[in-house]
Amino acid sequence: MSTRWLVLLVACAMVTWGCGAEDTAAPGGGTAEPEASGGITQRFPDVVDAELTATADGDYEIAVTVSSPYDTPERDADGWRVLTSEGEVLAEHDLAHHHADEQPFTRTRGPFAIPDGVDEVIVEGRELEHGYGGQTTTAEVPR
Repeated sequence: MSTRWLVLLVACAMVTWGCGAEDTAAPGGGTAEPEASGGITQRFPDVVDAELTATADGDYEIAVTVSSPYDTPERDADGWRVLTSEGEVLAEHDLAHHHADEQPFTRTRGPFAIPDGVDEVIVEGRELEHGYGGQTTTAEVPR
């Protein structure tokens, strides 16, 4: 087995989505994929921070910081969503343009409701080509 194929095989074993797996991103999914050259490239944007703030009327606002390695509009973060640990989507945010010159970047969204009994939420990024996935961040719900 050539060194190049061995490197590719090891790289595939190291990523959580598996080599050749279907493109089905889930919260906490893998962030990398092998390139044809044998290197690794980041597949999804990573959510590196999220901070929830309660509003006066009992809803919430969230500030989300995303890191996206892509430098073209075709391969860039184009949104993020807020989920419960059971996968219920509480809020989504679409990005209007790419952020190649602003990394990482922070955007806010709100107001939105969080059901009673939910103590933390998960924030997951979305990439234009591959959809949702990548490093997620968990934010505690202030009560």
